[in-house]
Amino acid sequence: MERDMIVRPRRLRTTAALRKMVRETRMDKSSLVYPMFVMDGENIKEEIPTMPGQYRYSVDRMPEILNEMADAGVGSVMLFGIPAKKDEYGSQAYACDGIVQRAFAKAKKEVPDLYYIGDVCMCEYTSHGHCGILKGEYVDNDLTLDKLAEIAVTQVQAGADMVAPSDMMDGHIQAIREALDHNGLFTTPIMSYAVKYASAFYGPFRDAAGSAPAFGDRKSYQMDYHNRREGMKEALLDIEEGADIIMVKPAMSYLDMVREIKDATDVPMAAYSVSGEYAMVKAGAKLGYIDETAVLCEMAACAYRAGVDIYMSYFAKELAYYMDEGRIG
Repeated sequence: MERDMIVRPRRLRTTAALRKMVRETRMDKSSLVYPMFVMDGENIKEEIPTMPGQYRYSVDRMPEILNEMADAGVGSVMLFGIPAKKDEYGSQAYACDGIVQRAFAKAKKEVPDLYYIGDVCMCEYTSHGHCGILKGEYVDNDLTLDKLAEIAVTQVQAGADMVAPSDMMDGHIQAIREALDHNGLFTTPIMSYAVKYASAFYGPFRDAAGSAPAFGDRKSYQMDYHNRREGMKEALLDIEEGADIIMVKPAMSYLDMVREIKDATDVPMAAYSVSGEYAMVKAGAKLGYIDETAVLCEMAACAYRAGVDIYMSYFAKELAYYMDEGRIG
């Protein structure tokens, strides 16, 4: 029986070509960032048990994966360093010859077409696993700021194109911006992990980087995941201090924050699809419970739909291929 309906939304869903024509959310490979781990040593490609398919690379083996990313069309890589020795002050994080500084120098020489981002934090480098300098068992905010600024400067001097502070110290963006400018690095952008929640989704990363706290937790500096207004406050503060890009972390469970901050600001938005998201997809697919390709594509599309301009994902290479194939984007 015919119905008298003028408006029929299904008209625009009748064929694949039409659905793609009217698609509201579009993605590009240049917006993808691949996070990867580099470690001291030689001839190392070591699989991360909690992140199957992801590896720790020594600097000499690192170009293998960098070339894979470049060939796939992934635009950028973020490097996390794992030093052979850690100490109370995380000194290898800001050493001119530290692991990540050497990695940036090698990467820029071997695969110069990629854009390189440095994670600015201390947790991978401190013997206690916290993100700053301790006073007793408390991370001293202001003592940590100078060290974060040193990390940023040495990373950029080694070859990083951008720095991304993930430490969540108050005033860190201003301290880093002033240090970069003082060293003539005016054009280096800062992507701030401004809206970084104290999340259980980080578990596999801490295994990968050996950065789990030796005591306590990070809830005195990372944000309470119950809070929405606090996230906006952090984002606006960091923009005021000089952040060029704002990141929300994790991605999947926090897309409400992406949308809210996107609507309230005029800077590019990034989101980090973190290790726990990756591990859940891999585990579910291995058990046959989910379709890995369909789920990872859906996760990415939903992030872009929420307002993401830059998407960090351990699935970056796969997403680039799926964009080429027209499965997503």
